[in-house]
Amino acid sequence: TAECSLTKRISSAIETHPHLRRRNMHIEAQEGRVVLRGTVKSYYHKQMAQEALRRMEGVDEIENQLEVHWS
Repeated sequence: TAECSLTKRISSAIETHPHLRRRNMHIEAQEGRVVLRGTVKSYYHKQMAQEALRRMEGVDEIENQLEVHWS
């Protein structure tokens, strides 16, 4: 389905990004709307996750619910 393909492309973009690690993120994609959940180590990483998806075809809206944990 289109959602499955979009989710795979999003996962690939996150996994190949030099500053991000997908293991702490959960991605939901439905009808062009993407929700990012999980934890990252800085506000920079939170922003980079969003930026990695911002210009991706099929992504119309990003809801960034990532939480920053300084560990």
